[in-house]
Amino acid sequence: MNAVPRLASTVWPDLGGSAVTLVVPVGSLEQHGPHLPLDTDSRIAETVATRAVAALAVPGYLLAPTVEYGASGEHEGFPGTISIGTQALTLLLVEFGRSACRWARRLVFVNAHGGNGAAVSAAVAQLRAESRDVGWFPCAFPGADAHAGRTETAVLLEISPERVRLDRAEAGNTAPIAELLDDLRAVGVAGVSPNGVLGDPSGADARAGARDLDALARSLTRALAEWTVDDSGRLR
Repeated sequence: MNAVPRLASTVWPDLGGSAVTLVVPVGSLEQHGPHLPLDTDSRIAETVATRAVAALAVPGYLLAPTVEYGASGEHEGFPGTISIGTQALTLLLVEFGRSACRWARRLVFVNAHGGNGAAVSAAVAQLRAESRDVGWFPCAFPGADAHAGRTETAVLLEISPERVRLDRAEAGNTAPIAELLDDLRAVGVAGVSPNGVLGDPSGADARAGARDLDALARSLTRALAEWTVDDSGRLR
């Protein structure tokens, strides 16, 4: 992989007069069952963003430090989860964008937690209404189960195998997410799945995780290069 230019290790004179696209991973700190780390979403967002910036291999793209707290209220029935809520996350991202866009030409939030969606889209809409060239990109894996199941377990086996406790992996509530939405809103994840898993991690394989990550990173790489933003602010 090519060396990744990171905002945190850059000195300010190197940014003067440059046309920067700032790539900002957005994750969460929330339970991911008894076998995956609390920062699973942040690890995924940062990995996808890092691979895309490295693959572009041209000047002008910078990887920002990950926003590691998100809107995770549905997971607060489990110790370890820290949620700042949709309102606070929206404000954080708006102010982040206003500040960064004083010197960056473009900015994209790479979001890996579904619960952040309302905040990310609202922040991007506000920033774009203020004439800032900002977009967002979802870390969504086609055919994925909902939470801490086979998909995320496979991806973490590729990213951080030392952090996956397969000896503790077990199935949770495997009902389709559409059937659970009303209960999730009413009682949170703990109310529908005592172990915090929505899916079944059985059979998770690092090779499948690698394929999913590669495909998503390629999609982000293309989206960054083409910079086509739809009406919702999403990079296509």
